[in-house]
Amino acid sequence: MSDVLDIAKKAKNASIKALKLSSDIKNSALESIANALEENKETIVCANKLDLFNAQKMLDKKEITQAAFNRLKLDENKLRDMIQGVKDAIKLEDPVNKILWEKNIADGITLKKVTCPIGVIGVIFEARPDVISQISTLAIKSSNAVILKGGTEAVETNKTIFNIINKVLKETEGFPENMINLIFSRDDVKTMLELDEYINLIIPRGSNSLVKYIKANTKIPVLGHADGICHIYIDESADIEKTLKVCIDAKCQYPSACNSVETILIHKNAVGKIFEPLTQELIKNNVTVKADKELHNILNFVQLAEDDDWKKEYGEKIVSVKQVNSTEEAIEHINKYGSGHTDCIMTEDDYNADKFMTYVDSAGVYKNTSTRFADGFRYGFGAEVGISTNKTHARGPVGLEGLTIYKYKLYGNGDIVSDFTSGKRKFNK
Repeated sequence: MSDVLDIAKKAKNASIKALKLSSDIKNSALESIANALEENKETIVCANKLDLFNAQKMLDKKEITQAAFNRLKLDENKLRDMIQGVKDAIKLEDPVNKILWEKNIADGITLKKVTCPIGVIGVIFEARPDVISQISTLAIKSSNAVILKGGTEAVETNKTIFNIINKVLKETEGFPENMINLIFSRDDVKTMLELDEYINLIIPRGSNSLVKYIKANTKIPVLGHADGICHIYIDESADIEKTLKVCIDAKCQYPSACNSVETILIHKNAVGKIFEPLTQELIKNNVTVKADKELHNILNFVQLAEDDDWKKEYGEKIVSVKQVNSTEEAIEHINKYGSGHTDCIMTEDDYNADKFMTYVDSAGVYKNTSTRFADGFRYGFGAEVGISTNKTHARGPVGLEGLTIYKYKLYGNGDIVSDFTSGKRKFNK
């Protein structure tokens, strides 16, 4: 425990020193990190290939899922996006010390609501080695210290990216030590979850079981989501061409992602025009289709869905399809079986779109667009620490603003409450 405790103590100290960091120092560090990652791309790729080699053995033994293996690979596109995410963060406004509002609560007394860092953030993730860069970037820009714990399947890639970033930070004048930290073992995680005195927020990024374990074993606030059960509802007015394009992108563009569509709901009046061409297009793209009884009776060559399929995050090329009688029934299904992540309606009817987007209780509600847009990078946040389905503090893709909180600053001149309780002075209305 002593090693992790020592890291947490040093991170807490670093987070306090980071309050003094200017935007120029933070942006200079980020610019140097982007350059260093670009210069060391081959080193990162080599480390990732070693992880992939070892992970293949784990996959063969069923110690990890195919979805986890897919997330592990750092290809040219992921590397490009990773580096661009660092560069984009430089352009973003510094989220710290922003005055959200201010008011004179009484003559001579001014109250300000001002943004500030959360402090020390613990991030526990599986696969996804690009998380190291994303989280470090956002932590630096938002003046937070971070303790990172990656999965064993990505240990070489994680260490390589971490070392590149920390080498830059050590060479950046005015930057505190121990802002970005990396731990390795499962025992470290257990200890980390006990350190509520030093760690202010835990962000898990991984499987349902990982998130549930973390939530059940810590007093520290947890930000994230356990499942990514995303839906597309095809309304009776849906345009066929748009619908086919969006559904295929949402399922096939990157099936392992948490914002990939898992269930497609079709209005009964749209079944005749859309179900068969949609099924054919999905099958053409190697997607296994599981249909409810009504739809299975129409195309009996697809699989028959079971009750449990409506609450599954497949993370691969499988999709469940169900017929519904109305927009209200679609909303009811999504709110019952969904995970509150991202859900979409395909429609040309503004009234139904508004109804769907108002009453579906999810962090992201879309009209006529792929659920794969649920991503901090695509939202223009520069990068993200993850997707949150929480209803407090931060929701949806969590970028810089999600890593800040606020404090109230009150400015006075020897003012006392007794003057107000006695009637000598009055608060402004």
